[in-house]
Amino acid sequence: MTQPVSNYDEMSDTLYISFASSEHVTGIELTPHILLRLNIQERKAIGLTFLEYSLLAHKTDMGPRSFPLTGFTELSDDLREIVLDILQRPPVSDVLLLSSYTPSISEAIPITLLQAAC
Repeated sequence: MTQPVSNYDEMSDTLYISFASSEHVTGIELTPHILLRLNIQERKAIGLTFLEYSLLAHKTDMGPRSFPLTGFTELSDDLREIVLDILQRPPVSDVLLLSSYTPSISEAIPITLLQAAC
């Protein structure tokens, strides 16, 4: 697959974006509404699933909504490194913008926002 393929299910308000196909896919819950599908061995994104997509895509009066990557706390250090690498490069970075919220000088909470809909 060279171009991402997207499919929106209006009934469930779910957007599926596929970047590639793979027989070995692992799902990582980034947030309760965002699932990253990846091939861990190849360190390659397979796709993204956005649950309650209309909520994620709806802008607030101050701009786009950001969401903490709450799923990171459940990942091993090695898997967290792989996921961060995948999130920071295309094709995932074309859809999700990765940033951090820093409530204090010693604490950084990774956050994301929907950058573009396919």
